[in-house]
Amino acid sequence: MQLLLQVHAGLAVPQRLGSAAKLRAQATALNKPSLLAGSNRHRPVHLTKQHRAGVAYASSMQREKPGPGQESVWDYPRPPALQPVPERITVELGGKVIADTTGAYRVLETSHPPTYYIPPKDVDMQQLKPSSGSSYCEWKGSASYYDAPGKPKIAWYYAQPSSSFKPIAKYICFYPSKIDKATVGGEVVKAQPGDFYGGWITSKLVGPFKGSPGTLGW
Repeated sequence: MQLLLQVHAGLAVPQRLGSAAKLRAQATALNKPSLLAGSNRHRPVHLTKQHRAGVAYASSMQREKPGPGQESVWDYPRPPALQPVPERITVELGGKVIADTTGAYRVLETSHPPTYYIPPKDVDMQQLKPSSGSSYCEWKGSASYYDAPGKPKIAWYYAQPSSSFKPIAKYICFYPSKIDKATVGGEVVKAQPGDFYGGWITSKLVGPFKGSPGTLGW
């Protein structure tokens, strides 16, 4: 049985997107002042032009139908879930393997390919050095980064994640677009579209995936 550790925001949780009709209904709702989940009070949300473009795209896009053994990223939850990964995960950089583990976790979130978090004990930490800057995730908390020679911010981690994500404290997640190769169960992964997200795409996933132009509002 697969274990899912669901994140609880404490207030209303947005429903997963489903049929085209539901997408159109959500697009209509999002073009009006709406409600934010995860705060102490309801606040109006006013969408930017980029978000409205994403909502319009989402309302018209067609979900890909999963085949046998496949998952749709539109069936993933939001808030996201944390799941142990039984498959072997590897990362290559500079012509050598710098991470190799069977103890990874993956984070599953609506519209995103999973991100894979690797325990530091299974990473060649001599290849990484702490980077400057940080970012903040509403679900996981404050993220810090690692550089590699000639490759800034090649990976990130959460030193003190929120309580729901404590199992991945200090675990390292690599951007597949910034390394030579990453594999899941022996399959070479593809990078999630765009420069911001770091999802890992395998043949077991169907989309469409957030990250391409016009998908910011998803």
